[in-house]
Amino acid sequence: MWKYYALLSALFAALTAIFAKIGVKDINSNLATAIRTTVILLLTWGIVLFSGRLNEIKGISHHTWCFLLLSGLATGLSWLFYFKALQTGDVSRIAPIDKLSVVITILLAFFLLKESVSTKVIIGALLITAGSIVMLWK
Repeated sequence: MWKYYALLSALFAALTAIFAKIGVKDINSNLATAIRTTVILLLTWGIVLFSGRLNEIKGISHHTWCFLLLSGLATGLSWLFYFKALQTGDVSRIAPIDKLSVVITILLAFFLLKESVSTKVIIGALLITAGSIVMLWK
């Protein structure tokens, strides 16, 4: 099932970029990010409430809270910079460059999480890097 979820994630990430580029056209990118974040906040808390999972919040450890908060801060900063880039650049160039996050994630997972990296993963990361470099050229 994870492959289907990953493909759906890619589809909605693509739609996010297109919708955001249109939406950020006439307003400040930080305001656009705040509006987007509010929608996400309402959607996700609605799902938690509707699924009856709110009571599980009591069982979350301090360690987990810490890393979820750090993840939230990283996500927020990523979105702020992404929307700023969308406001001034072409989405067809920004989105592929943004995908360098995949390469950075692979490196961080290797060094920090001690995850193994196969030859296939290395080749894929190199191809993503090469594609991003090509997109940086004007």
